[in-house]
Amino acid sequence: MWIERQVESLLLQRAATRPVVVLTGARQTGKTSLVRRLFPSHSFVTLDLPSEAEQAESDPGSFLARHPPPVVIDEVQYAPGLFRHLKAVVDEHRDRAGAFILTGSQPFGLMRSVSESLAGRAGIIELEPLSYAEAKSALPNLRVEEFLVRGGFPELHGNLDIDSRGFLQSYVATYLERDLRQLLHVSSLRDYERFLRAAALRTAQLLNRADLARDVAISGSTAATWLAVLEASHQLALLEPWYGNPTVSLVKRPKLYLRDAGLAAFLCGIHTVDDLRSSPLAGPLWETLVCAEIRRAQSNRHGRWQLNFWRDRSREADFLVHRGGRFRLADAKWTEQPRARDASPLRKVATMFPTDSVVDLSVICRAPNAYPLDDLVTATPLDDMRID
Repeated sequence: MWIERQVESLLLQRAATRPVVVLTGARQTGKTSLVRRLFPSHSFVTLDLPSEAEQAESDPGSFLARHPPPVVIDEVQYAPGLFRHLKAVVDEHRDRAGAFILTGSQPFGLMRSVSESLAGRAGIIELEPLSYAEAKSALPNLRVEEFLVRGGFPELHGNLDIDSRGFLQSYVATYLERDLRQLLHVSSLRDYERFLRAAALRTAQLLNRADLARDVAISGSTAATWLAVLEASHQLALLEPWYGNPTVSLVKRPKLYLRDAGLAAFLCGIHTVDDLRSSPLAGPLWETLVCAEIRRAQSNRHGRWQLNFWRDRSREADFLVHRGGRFRLADAKWTEQPRARDASPLRKVATMFPTDSVVDLSVICRAPNAYPLDDLVTATPLDDMRID
């Protein structure tokens, strides 16, 4: 079953205006399936095949002669030497839009190669896991709690017979074995897996690198490096605080979120909706899902708004979405019936901004329908959340 992706129109628009489009993102987010569906007239080659990767790296001229544009080149990060030759081919036909569609899931070498060789020539798009709206469009009876536990990887919703626990277990093993060995040369994958699980247990919390390093028994410098790898390989996002007023005593540390709430739940040992409902981690996991939904909306619209959080010594808003002097404030609450008192934190933070600049105050919750908590704050279901 094919699930329509909200980013499709953006991807087609980039391919209609740029000679190269780079689609990046974590493994299993559907990059290959998406480009093959959207560009059926392009030829296709994957550098997952060692023979193709070897020729693309050692003899890129012959490789490009065998695979002339328009072409989709999958997992292009396995041949960084190809990019210099791509630049020469593109420059010969600069007005040929959509000639090369590239995908890659390891951003370190990939993005360095793009910035060095294809600057000004490539449109770059990140493909996130499925949003709740995307999954629900294909599965109308899907409950948000089920989506949280199952996660946003498209294959899990395209085929409901797949056991999500086994899928996510294999996903973690693949990530550790393939990506980590190539990116970090980690001596102990077991230590890194413990680190990944410790990060999941801290999702939706302020990042404390020293505590994280101590709990996994690694050095602070190693923890910083491993966090950078988690972030760059699309497994983790660090949400920065808002610094709009330097005279206010604001928190300076970022908040840590795993990018996929289902993967976070799995790493925390939560495998069913019943597990979730009885867990003290339900609140942080719900906030992780809300953060992911906002970020996916941003990615699909190519960053029209910016996302931060607000916290000082007495006031807090989980999410501050802003653009051009306009602000939307939101809190994530794991409840089906938020009450008027749940509106109070947002109202307090709103007083820190000019009166007419705050356009929306929302408590993002599991209520079946939106309703006002007071004259300013609305209880908003996840699928009613709007960022436009």
